[in-house]
Amino acid sequence: MKKANIVVIGGGTGLSVLLKGLKTFPVDITAIVTVADDGGSSGRLRKELRIPPPGDVRNVLVALAEVEPLVEELFQHRFENGNGLSGHSLGNLLLAGMTSITGDFARGVQEISRVLNVKGKVLPAANEEIILHAELEDGTFVEGESNIPLAGKKVKRVFLEPNNPEPLQETLIALEKADLIVLGPGSLYTSIIPNLLVPGIADVIMKSTATKVYICNVMTQPGETDEFKASDHVQAIYEHIGENIIHSILVNGQNIPFSYAQRYAGQGAKQVEVDYDGLQKLGLDIISDDLLYFDNYLLRHDAIKLSQRLLSML
Repeated sequence: MKKANIVVIGGGTGLSVLLKGLKTFPVDITAIVTVADDGGSSGRLRKELRIPPPGDVRNVLVALAEVEPLVEELFQHRFENGNGLSGHSLGNLLLAGMTSITGDFARGVQEISRVLNVKGKVLPAANEEIILHAELEDGTFVEGESNIPLAGKKVKRVFLEPNNPEPLQETLIALEKADLIVLGPGSLYTSIIPNLLVPGIADVIMKSTATKVYICNVMTQPGETDEFKASDHVQAIYEHIGENIIHSILVNGQNIPFSYAQRYAGQGAKQVEVDYDGLQKLGLDIISDDLLYFDNYLLRHDAIKLSQRLLSML
């Protein structure tokens, strides 16, 4: 029996959590990962070496890796001391080194995937350096992915520079072959939408006959989705891309314990309200389930439950 082809699009922690769950099932996985990051170690490497930022790609590689835990830990190890080394993670440096050896970032990712025995394919959304810009509601502009949430104002739209980066052919082929296309979970304006703005990607998704689902974030993100309901997340994607991009939305129906809600409120975040009426008006199938996993002081999606819910849609 043919394995289902699942393409997951996004970046950040949410994407890595989902992939850790999905890789335990007999499916073919392709992860399309944002390359708009410009903060921390990734930002330094992209400035110094003029390569796409490796951070989000590194996290996804580790999530899909099938290696000894110590190798995983080594790849994620961040140097705390050393002139020039401080703040860099070893995985970022290895990706930068492999890009230098192969002369191509996507090829470098492919070679590192072999070393880590990655289950599935990890593809950068574009094979070049991209700068993310935002136009805010008050008409001002912000440059750089890491600066957008810091502006503390409502985002009107985001756009890429250059505005026509070349998508990888492999990415378009993976989307054409997909049985299920998943957007998220992840930062709406800085992890999900930037991938869809790379020319060709949204067009192929629109034409695809695959099941298309958006995984809504559990919490609002300060400086990015303050006060957003579930339908506001979808509306933002529609305004950037078009209305046929997804068929379904997967939302968390579980209440957050008071102690967690309080802790997140202290950081300016709260539980995303699932406004069923608003989602139905957008013509979406709504799948609601208890999807939370409590990781020490953090809320995460339960990777296995989330994966099972997605696979039940095939």
